[in-house]
Amino acid sequence: MRPFAYERPTNVSAAVAAASHSTDARVPPTQANAQFIAGGTNMADYMKLGVAQPERLLDLNGLAEPALRQIRISDDTIRFGALVRMGEAADRAEIKRRCPLLAESLKLAASGQIRNMASLAGNVLQRTRCEYFRETSWPCNKREPGSGCAALEGLNRQHAVLGTSDDCIATYHGDFAQALIALDAVVEAEGREGLRRIPFAKLHHLPGDTPNIETDLAADEVIVAINVPFRDWSRRSRFLKIRDRESYAFALASAAVALDMDGDTVRQARIALGGVATIPWRARAAEEALQDKVLDRNAAEAAAEAAFTEAKPREHNAFKIPLGKRTLVRALLETRDMKVSS
Repeated sequence: MRPFAYERPTNVSAAVAAASHSTDARVPPTQANAQFIAGGTNMADYMKLGVAQPERLLDLNGLAEPALRQIRISDDTIRFGALVRMGEAADRAEIKRRCPLLAESLKLAASGQIRNMASLAGNVLQRTRCEYFRETSWPCNKREPGSGCAALEGLNRQHAVLGTSDDCIATYHGDFAQALIALDAVVEAEGREGLRRIPFAKLHHLPGDTPNIETDLAADEVIVAINVPFRDWSRRSRFLKIRDRESYAFALASAAVALDMDGDTVRQARIALGGVATIPWRARAAEEALQDKVLDRNAAEAAAEAAFTEAKPREHNAFKIPLGKRTLVRALLETRDMKVSS
């Protein structure tokens, strides 16, 4: 690990100013000289590996604004402060009751120790666990633009089949983000240009030919809140995660599902897929396939087929397509059969 300066800003404005003074606004946040940390569970790993080499770490845990650490629940919205820990949100009884998908995606995301350290905002900004990204001796366009992608012809069992490009097939490994994109969440971010509201669906960038640009955030912008609306589908929702081992492993395939039902008929569906895509992945084709349909196994299988129509497998990860389809079918049918609390 290289030497770095450690600072602890006392408010959001000071954090933004510190980042602004250190980094050109045009530089992607992942390449900025100054990096924000909260729980630090992802950043610490990559600094040890030499993947991240910031000159300054700006620790956000000293920020004085109380709202950053609060969960505020109203009739139609849940507002998570950016510094709320994953464990706190996962354990909140009202969240479990009113939107099980949120609580389940957080509970299944990591070990209890990490959930108690990791912040919600930091979690959605976590970077890939691609082996070739983490090992600096391999070429990686995400780490070093223009160097190539070793995963294309390498061992790519863990890699993405949706949203890939000729420059990057790294999987986005988070779970909470799948719930947020399915539920139409909105992120609030503060930077030198002021406060922005960003639909969660627009927060992460497809790799395309610039895999190093991972989000829509500027280098000096800090996420301050995540807002999730409560809708007719919130209570009938769940998160299903399939992995190599049951405890503390990243998803090979996952499905975040929320359904608004009229008897056995789908009025509206919200679906996101994890473990199979380069970014949090909203399966809109699957949602459309279910619209106004009776949700039986045939309808679920048709939706799963639609979800993977554009999948592009590589040598070792083709199994993710049938696995992803089966995961979605199971998640849809189990969500349909949920006993929904009032």
